[in-house]
Amino acid sequence: MGWVRVRRPPLLQSKLLCVSLLYLLTTLPLALYVSFSDPSSRCLPLLLLPSTRSSAAATLFEYPRDYGEHKHALPTLHKHCSDSAVFSDYKTVLEEINGLRRNLSAPSRAFPPLRYQNDRRNTFAGNLSIEERRSFFTHTDSAVEIPCGFFKDFPIAQADRLAMESCRGVVVASAILNDHDKIRQPKGLGSQTLKTTCFFLFIDDRTHSALASHGILKDDDGHGATASTAVGAWRVVRLRQQQLPYESPAMNGVVVKHLLHRLFPNARFSVWVDGKMQLTVDPLLLVHSLLVVGEGADMAVSRHPFNLHAMEEAIATARWRKWGDADAIREQMETYCRNGLQPWSNSKLPYPSDVPDTAIIIRRHGSASDLFSCLLFNELEAFNPRDQLAFAYVRDQMSPKVSINMFEVEVLEHIAVEYRHNLKRDSAGSGRGGGTKQGVTRMASSRDIAGSSCEKYLMKMWGEPSE
Repeated sequence: MGWVRVRRPPLLQSKLLCVSLLYLLTTLPLALYVSFSDPSSRCLPLLLLPSTRSSAAATLFEYPRDYGEHKHALPTLHKHCSDSAVFSDYKTVLEEINGLRRNLSAPSRAFPPLRYQNDRRNTFAGNLSIEERRSFFTHTDSAVEIPCGFFKDFPIAQADRLAMESCRGVVVASAILNDHDKIRQPKGLGSQTLKTTCFFLFIDDRTHSALASHGILKDDDGHGATASTAVGAWRVVRLRQQQLPYESPAMNGVVVKHLLHRLFPNARFSVWVDGKMQLTVDPLLLVHSLLVVGEGADMAVSRHPFNLHAMEEAIATARWRKWGDADAIREQMETYCRNGLQPWSNSKLPYPSDVPDTAIIIRRHGSASDLFSCLLFNELEAFNPRDQLAFAYVRDQMSPKVSINMFEVEVLEHIAVEYRHNLKRDSAGSGRGGGTKQGVTRMASSRDIAGSSCEKYLMKMWGEPSE
């Protein structure tokens, strides 16, 4: 019995070919868009028209080939987000921010104005005791002066100081100390942002030497006041190594990170960007969307992607040697437990978490956020620069309360790109701004809990009854 070969009609073959080609032409552009588009556009409805984008934004600075500007980016955990940030039209945002900048007499919510202690002392932050620090948590009298660092000079050249004081709108600030990161140029800037926003990058001598070796900065001896140096969007401010207040580069970075309101006394808003981060959204849009829109907020910061309770972050800090002195971390948390620190619960709402990711901090400069920053800085100077550990303690204990927009980590991942640090940490300070090497982290034991001032905290955090 023979086989009969049946051939498809030519018309059917042509239809299948057309359908296949149509499918290919439809899906290929979509696949290319998903693969190569800016990840922020998948999460954030960014309403920047092409005509409002700066034509020079993509080429702010040409780096030497050996500098490796964009190496070792970390993958995001959330490719898509369920809670996006909504941005207004760029022109509208620009007009509103400029209006707020001109209205310097705008009231600062229910907080009395702040006055700072400015006497001269042997240490940068005054070496305050726990009782002294706590005495300023309730601020109801504008005549009371708040300790907020700068009891010793901070090594900034006069020309840079004048430029910082002249910044009256939005300041974007970052720091690279100990050559720990690489300079990242912001992306997605609007056409007027570089003209209306101040970008300041603080570096120390070691970072300056590394940048000079690549030809990015001029190699000089660093003595005396020098003309300003620009690297793309950033005005580079060199901090004199021998005059910095702390041996620990991390603690020196904390001064810039949390005391921007003192370094830029006339700025209305600030956006702090860790050296490992690269902004991919215009900072004016961030300020408007996360601080100004609606009822507004004093600060905006992302929730931590994993930890909810301050104790969880403390354990992770010791476990992963983010700060190697485990005994000092324990002393810090014991102190906080004795003075009222509680694990997160619904009673703390509208604060949705006790642990932030402070890689990007957006602030409305005013009495509320300024006081919070001062109180937080004093805790970091007393213990260590890991600001997530003291965040909830200060936030919950201070009065009046500060309004903080703790947005989803998905939003953070889509307004910035995170990179690996340039160098591994070889040392870090411990205690009061010290510069000793990290100790060996020991594992905690359940026997350590009994009798601890944090025993009730831990039992409550674990949902277990305590006597």
